[in-house]
Amino acid sequence: MEIDREDGRTPNQLRPLACSRNILHRPHGSASWSQGDTKVLAAVYGPKAGTKKNENPEKACFEVIWKPKSGQIGKAEKEYEMILKKTIQSICVLTVNPNTTTSVIIQVVHDDGSLLPCAINAACAALVDAGIPMKHLAVAICCCLADNGYVVLDPNKLEEKKMRLSLI
Repeated sequence: MEIDREDGRTPNQLRPLACSRNILHRPHGSASWSQGDTKVLAAVYGPKAGTKKNENPEKACFEVIWKPKSGQIGKAEKEYEMILKKTIQSICVLTVNPNTTTSVIIQVVHDDGSLLPCAINAACAALVDAGIPMKHLAVAICCCLADNGYVVLDPNKLEEKKMRLSLI
């Protein structure tokens, strides 16, 4: 027996996805990504030369700045920044622009679940828009394990709270 979700989707059904690029004028690249009612904006600035302490003379450096819809960033947002930075470093060619820093700014517009995958997808689209050299693209989705043993894809905020386990 397959379970139906409150919004009518089956367990393996995603919410509608939408992506737009080049939506902001000041950054070198930008994108918006939405999954259902979750929406994130990403902006890429750089690569830019400088003397930041985290720059490597042989590789490009990335910094990720997470901006919540309101309030201060907490422990979860700091973890999102770290995961996003590691993801970006794994997909980008780091030897093309050595001794530079590229900043990726993530602005949460609305959070209705699956926020980190939405941000990863937005950041990847913004990096492409900025022309950052990449080995491959990243695509992310959230999977949750329900109490009845079903794997549920792309949970909304209410579903995330009810789930036993969440993986990205």
